Amino acid sequence: MGSDFSPDNMTVADKLNAMERLWESLRDTPDNVPSPDWHLEILEERERRLANGQATASSLQDVRKRLENLGK
Repeated sequence: MGSDFSPDNMTVADKLNAMERLWESLRDTPDNVPSPDWHLEILEERERRLANGQATASSLQDVRKRLENLGK
């Protein structure tokens, strides 16, 4: 992409479409998207907290139910 790209000249719909296309491109080639070191550090900390009983995990189904109940 050249330096002439300017989202300021795009409509909201065009911006959303561009973001979706970019996301699809990244999603289709995950091996080409490096993860920063801090991602691994966060994951290791979460695993440690789960193993020590300091944290719990929820299923996607439970999270959806909780989110649905927030609006009630």
